[in-house]
Amino acid sequence: MPTYQTLPRFTTDLERLTPEQHHRFRQTVAAFVEDLRTGRLRAGLRVKGVRSAPGVFELTWDGNGRATWQYGPEIVQGVQHIIWRRIGTHDILTRP
Repeated sequence: MPTYQTLPRFTTDLERLTPEQHHRFRQTVAAFVEDLRTGRLRAGLRVKGVRSAPGVFELTWDGNGRATWQYGPEIVQGVQHIIWRRIGTHDILTRP
């Protein structure tokens, strides 16, 4: 299982989600974690790079739901480390 951390802005953004949005995000993250284990991200997750921020990726978790993240240095040898940066609507991409 990958390790992860959240930036303060992500935590603030997460607290603003509705319970339904939070639920959908958690479901998507479960699939994301599974895909990280296999080394293949499914197309349905719509993971892509953020053009304005090299090394930062966006994950679509709902029609307008987005989360930005990046790979961080390994904390556990051989295990990917994810840094969650922002979560919310497409608007977060102006400051990913």
